[in-house]
Amino acid sequence: MNRCFTLLIEDGKGDGRDGFFLFCLLYISVTLLYSWLETKSGGNMFDGKNIVITGGSSGLGKALAERLAAKGARLTLIARDPKKLASVRQELLGGGASDAAVDVFPCDVSDSRAVEKAFKALADKTGAPDILINSAGILREGYFEYQPIDTFRETMDINFFGTLHCIQSVLPYFKEKGDGRIVNICSVAGLIGVFGYSAYCASKHALRGLTGALRAELKHQNIAFHIVYPAEFESPMVEALNVSRTKENKTVTGTIPILSAEAVADEIIKGIMKNRYEITPGIATRILTGLERVFPSAGRIVSDLQVRRVYKGPEKGKRP
Repeated sequence: MNRCFTLLIEDGKGDGRDGFFLFCLLYISVTLLYSWLETKSGGNMFDGKNIVITGGSSGLGKALAERLAAKGARLTLIARDPKKLASVRQELLGGGASDAAVDVFPCDVSDSRAVEKAFKALADKTGAPDILINSAGILREGYFEYQPIDTFRETMDINFFGTLHCIQSVLPYFKEKGDGRIVNICSVAGLIGVFGYSAYCASKHALRGLTGALRAELKHQNIAFHIVYPAEFESPMVEALNVSRTKENKTVTGTIPILSAEAVADEIIKGIMKNRYEITPGIATRILTGLERVFPSAGRIVSDLQVRRVYKGPEKGKRP
């Protein structure tokens, strides 16, 4: 290892190809060791656990619920629409989950008092939660000039403050029992700026910052965090957006292949079991976000070139 670093830092000494080869060998070795250490948890860590999923009535939240129910988890689903929640509950029961294993609580996560009441009610009924998955969110897109301030407030209220309210409400139960686990569904838009997503990117960047700060603070209280960075995936939210999204946004987001919600859910569960802090579903997404971290200017250049080819702008583009 010392030889590797010597070759990398010496100026004009040794063969550059040897240094590159040794660097790659070191990188691969460390990656394999890390992957091996990640698997130490093993087994089915979800069996019998009380898991709360926000946004559990559709999309990714529903896909996660289906998989966790199959692993023996005791689920509580939170969403705004009572009818959708009841429908998902029946689907889960029809899939083999026991009647006592699935509860639903209609609640708007942007309402802090409603969230607090919901968590008290679910804890009284099923006991303290073991895992909280914050999957509730909304997606808004459009030219900045056409997005009213209410769009920014609504997006922050649900994507950021909704997650914050749930964490604040579950924290006393985690502290009382001495452990807990929180999974925050963020987005690739929490890592980079995306054309048309000024409100959405702002909310997801805020969520990323919050998650990092809380991981640092609460790790020492035996409360684990995971943050998930999916690209766009098949969901009712994306389907609705496709009707009106700008050409520029469609071009940029089309860089990464669309995954199914089920595929994203599978990778999230795998990442939780391997105790990964950052979970990025999809090989293409991992490659592109990895390059963005190492060469951020290259990502901006590519994005700018893509937009330039199709740019219409607010004067000629679609109004909301």
